[in-house]
Amino acid sequence: MELPFTHRPGRRERHLRRRHLNPLFAWPPREVAPEELLAAQRADHEALEAFRQAFPALIQRAVDLPPDAGSEDVLALKGDLERQYEDSFGLPEDLTRERAALRRLLDLIMKALRRSAGSDPVAQQELADEAEAREIHFRLIEHPLVADLLAPDGPIGPDDLAPAFLSAGPDEVAAALGLFDAVQVTQLVDQARDLMATLESQGLELPGPRQRLALLEERVPTDQAPLH
Repeated sequence: MELPFTHRPGRRERHLRRRHLNPLFAWPPREVAPEELLAAQRADHEALEAFRQAFPALIQRAVDLPPDAGSEDVLALKGDLERQYEDSFGLPEDLTRERAALRRLLDLIMKALRRSAGSDPVAQQELADEAEAREIHFRLIEHPLVADLLAPDGPIGPDDLAPAFLSAGPDEVAAALGLFDAVQVTQLVDQARDLMATLESQGLELPGPRQRLALLEERVPTDQAPLH
């Protein structure tokens, strides 16, 4: 039976699409149950509705922020804007305009913080470093795998980590690896090797995942001894 996957899935449905009939997640491959897909789509749309309700209130909060607001209020608003921006990448809708509005507000807040820092070179450098790190982070989160891994209630659990990496495209793999430290990358590679060895022992030929494993292995630090 062909499942009614949507054209623009949220993060929960997106992960079900990764798993559906994918031998990397289960052997023999398993179909996603229709009721499981429906529940994921419903949860994704509930998250979208929550975003739609929170978004205008957050914008209004930014508009109402007084010029002399304390740093605690400014930083709290900045954190909420960043979280809302991140959340948007797990929702089942094109939210390009909303993201643009959030980024404009974040830029205004950063300008205000730079003005507040005055001529303090240390504070100005810290703000510049933070802005650069945010830009890198925002570019990475455009990759679905990164967005799903970073979500606090994301669908990718520990057992799904290696299959998800081996199922992703090369750009996604490269981006998502930036979330892991040296020890975690080494552990991930070891899990991926075990998985590939198990499946290939069943006679499966998996050229795409084998290429992804090679990408993972390239990122293992030289001072990390292989576990196999």
